[in-house]
Amino acid sequence: MSKQIERYTGPAMILHWLVALMLVGNVCLGLLTDSFGKENTRFIIGVHESMGVSILGFMLMRILWRATHRPPALPASFKPWERRASFAVHGLLYLTALGLATSGLINDSSWNLASQIKWQWFGLFEWPRISWIMNLDPQMRKILHVGFGKVHELLAWGLY
Repeated sequence: MSKQIERYTGPAMILHWLVALMLVGNVCLGLLTDSFGKENTRFIIGVHESMGVSILGFMLMRILWRATHRPPALPASFKPWERRASFAVHGLLYLTALGLATSGLINDSSWNLASQIKWQWFGLFEWPRISWIMNLDPQMRKILHVGFGKVHELLAWGLY
């Protein structure tokens, strides 16, 4: 019989809170971008993008950790529907976070100035955009930019 897991591991808790705080902060930053003034828009978007790609990395680490480490059992008092709901909501949060990061990357890579204005990860080094998207014809990039911008915004509101 396997030993009952009593609590989440330290790395699981760190990844949980890091992702949670970064998601909340990044949603707020995205919602408040216009309030920083037009002259700061590009800088704020750069920070937002840097946080987004960092969240994506931490989410992937979190998924790998979760796949290799069993979580503690839900309380025995939970009804079957509560267990299913817990699992479903957890999955939706993961999908939303991954969808936010992915739609943001596609939106940014399809931006008409993506090849001219480089993306710096927190100002430290250039972060690559998705090159095959940047190489699409301008009309297709515009369609992707608008469409994935809407997806990104809807997912952010859904998370909020």
